[in-house]
Amino acid sequence: MREIFPFIGHKEGELFIEGVRAEEIAREVGTPLYVYSRKAIEEAYREIEEAFKEVNPLIAFAVKSNSNVHVLKLLKELGAGADTVSAGEIYRAITAGIEPKKILFAGVGKREEEIEFALDRGILMFNVESEGELYKIEEVAKRLGKVAPIAVRVNPEVDPKTHPYIATGLKSSKFGVDFGTALKMYERAKESKYLKPVGIHFHIGSQITDISVFSQAAQKVKELVKELGSRGIEIEYFDAGGGLGINYRPDEKPVSAGELARALIPHVKELKCRLILEPGRRIVGNAGVLITELLYRKETPEKLFYIVDAGMNDLARPSLYKAYHHIEAVRGGEKKVKATIVGPICESGDLFGEGRELPEMKEGELLAIFSAGAYGFTMASNYNSRPRPAEVLVEGDSFRVIRQRETLADLISREF
Repeated sequence: MREIFPFIGHKEGELFIEGVRAEEIAREVGTPLYVYSRKAIEEAYREIEEAFKEVNPLIAFAVKSNSNVHVLKLLKELGAGADTVSAGEIYRAITAGIEPKKILFAGVGKREEEIEFALDRGILMFNVESEGELYKIEEVAKRLGKVAPIAVRVNPEVDPKTHPYIATGLKSSKFGVDFGTALKMYERAKESKYLKPVGIHFHIGSQITDISVFSQAAQKVKELVKELGSRGIEIEYFDAGGGLGINYRPDEKPVSAGELARALIPHVKELKCRLILEPGRRIVGNAGVLITELLYRKETPEKLFYIVDAGMNDLARPSLYKAYHHIEAVRGGEKKVKATIVGPICESGDLFGEGRELPEMKEGELLAIFSAGAYGFTMASNYNSRPRPAEVLVEGDSFRVIRQRETLADLISREF
């Protein structure tokens, strides 16, 4: 196989995911369709595990990147915990068998009932994002007669050099707090009978490819941990978040997990804390493809359009971030054309790729949009009253549907 991404590539002119023809899956299950490679997920997880084995971190998978219960079950089997941002994600993680003591609860807007849900299930810790949230967690814990384990999310003020929408560790961000506010919050937690400070958390952004920013952030947060120790507040967990980027272009080399390990491990060993990592995209991003059918060829004096049956409601990243996703025909051809790939949504932004070199294709043939395993289905919507796609997991020479395609009846099932 000529790999495009790990375990996904061409064999004799056809696209294979592991040992299965992509066209076979699409013809049986229909399109648009998300397909994930089990082996690619396992390999990406084990790369991180191996790189950090010296410090035995808790690898808490970022559920927001891909929340399918079958994917979470696979990661649970590998030893993963879960980084969650809602009661729904906690519910999914526990349903998949992930132990509550491996679950973190982050997010800037935790509702009271979500805090209660998490406390009742005994999660590892809350990553607290504001003073108001700290008071609310204390209030709920007091009412329930419980002690809430907390970490404060701090902003180390390091520029992650990524898209501004996914840069999260700056003073201007809605996430986390500055170091001075964090110290006040830890002092308050130390004095409370219903709060227990156990960790510290930072997350500077997503799709980061400059390792130096992780080291800069860890150095700053390490000094804050030392200051907390001098005040009698001992930190057990050093949560360095996620954000390690992937290559969206096949000809680019991704940053290695080993480089990240070399940037973080010295700080953790010095503090004698347990490291927590929150990878999401890095584990599932390149393990998934979105298969879509060419509905119509439309030629104008300016362009050739390939109009496909997947839309921005199925994969939002290109419209939301102008993100690049590699696109290829599922079955290759000799003659090449420049085509603009668009979906059926009534928005000019419903665009997957502009002027891409692709084979001369006929209506009814299939295209694959790569690197769709993260923030693909989880960001999908029913915009234009379109049912969301099915999801499939390939395991060697076989595949199984892990989420049925929505039906028209599903669209209105909550309206009666």
